[in-house]
Amino acid sequence: MIKKLLSKEKGYAQVSVNKKFNTKNVDEKFWIKCESCNSNIFIKEVEENMSLCPKCNHHFKLSARKRVNLLIDEKTFEELDKDLVSMNILKFPEYEEKLERYTGKSKEKEAVITGTGKLNGIDVILCVMNSEFMMGSMGYIVGEKTTRAIENGIENKLPVIIVCASGGARMQEGIISLMQMAKTSQALNKLSENGLPYISILTDPTTGGITASFAMLGDIIMAEPNALIGFAGPRVIKQTIKQDLPEGFQKSEFLLEHGFLDLIVSRKNMKNKIHQILKMHGY
Repeated sequence: MIKKLLSKEKGYAQVSVNKKFNTKNVDEKFWIKCESCNSNIFIKEVEENMSLCPKCNHHFKLSARKRVNLLIDEKTFEELDKDLVSMNILKFPEYEEKLERYTGKSKEKEAVITGTGKLNGIDVILCVMNSEFMMGSMGYIVGEKTTRAIENGIENKLPVIIVCASGGARMQEGIISLMQMAKTSQALNKLSENGLPYISILTDPTTGGITASFAMLGDIIMAEPNALIGFAGPRVIKQTIKQDLPEGFQKSEFLLEHGFLDLIVSRKNMKNKIHQILKMHGY
């Protein structure tokens, strides 16, 4: 009887194993792999921890809306210019389709959210760039919304906070995109002339024309740990100068060591650190 049960001719249920499944390939619906400590972590656990790795404090990317909620007191944020949207002014091929696709994907109309709100009771202007919308690239609407927000700060004598996250200028808008670098910088110069503080927060990544304009113009320049910050990417720089780059080149810690940043602050402490700085300035 036992021999019959163990017979090769007997059919048994077959269990197939996904050969691609390994420590680097987990179910993306429930797990996320930390690129810093290589741990597999429940996504829900990360989300409940401000998108930080609970094991090594690695800073995962955070959506613009969550960033607003992180910094601004509950139910105090009033969005500015939320209906401004980009148009294909240069008739760039397939630009309209790309804008529509990213609007659907990110649930946002542009690559920056601007508004007023209270940060631990202090009235502020907040601009948060949205890396989920065309890599946070700066087109003329991003430049216009940011400039209007800064001008609102001047008019109402409010400090300005900009959270940067961008791949640079938007190529589909050509020179018009590059003009936003000068426009936003000029607005910040007026803010400074009026004696109002500007705090720039650099997150991963902050690159291109954003770095070459308002990102690096803060009275206080802060960054999250291990954020990529620079103008051109490390590969382009290496190919240009034909030299090996220092370890950690263009990361927050390297820039702090070489005097390009004032502070590196964990996401958990960001709101309280900004509040402390504003209080030092009399707010």
